[in-house]
Amino acid sequence: MGKIIFCSALFSVMVLFACNSSKKSASPNEPPADDPAAGITTTKWKLVELAGKPVPDKINNKEPFIQLQESDHRFSASAGCNGLGGTFVLQDHNRIRFTPGPSTMMACAHMDMEQGLIKALKTADHYSISGDQLSLNRARMAPLARFRATGTAPESNALNGTWELNYISGAKIAFEGLYPQKRPTITFDLPQTNAAGNSSCNRYRVSFTIDGNAIQFKDPASTKMACEGAGEATFFRTLKTVTNFDVAGDTLHLIMGDIAVMRFVRK
Repeated sequence: MGKIIFCSALFSVMVLFACNSSKKSASPNEPPADDPAAGITTTKWKLVELAGKPVPDKINNKEPFIQLQESDHRFSASAGCNGLGGTFVLQDHNRIRFTPGPSTMMACAHMDMEQGLIKALKTADHYSISGDQLSLNRARMAPLARFRATGTAPESNALNGTWELNYISGAKIAFEGLYPQKRPTITFDLPQTNAAGNSSCNRYRVSFTIDGNAIQFKDPASTKMACEGAGEATFFRTLKTVTNFDVAGDTLHLIMGDIAVMRFVRK
């Protein structure tokens, strides 16, 4: 009888040990089941519905989207006009909080879409993912915004090609006054980490470092023609402040923190 009791106790201990071991043997590279970042930060999401109404496939010829970066807890978005950005916080049980930052201040057609997206981001307190659909929600209300997965985060190769500047922030002179005859350009050819272009006056080359959507430019080297006005100096100075980039269709935003300081269109 004593042996039977001992064997039963030993068997129970072995089962308990095996269960604990199996729990600990999960791959350290797999996110835990309650990881709040799982899924939402590995995808670029296309906006398809806002306040219960369908969103056009493109707005002002741009695809509306949102993308969240787990590495620095920042997001970038667009509803077809200004480049939007800011920070977000994820918590357990799919809770989320967005803090939109400053954005460019262009006026475009269909600004109601952009205003609606900003309102949804400020209001949302949790999200849900079903298949390839992401919903931003508030309490028990109908979804504030719905998105559809468009694939993984864009590769840096989306930068490749030639881009022409059509907006720059911080200048006291109007854009057309800075660049009355020729607008600056920049050409990327990744994986090469040197870009080239025209500053609106001189040809230049500039090296940069890139990691995901983070990018930093070094001091440009240029030809030495004398240039009128402050256009070239403004372009080079602003380029040095850039910390991130975002490509949405044929539009490139170069971003400092949360602010899009330069906007280019693909040539």
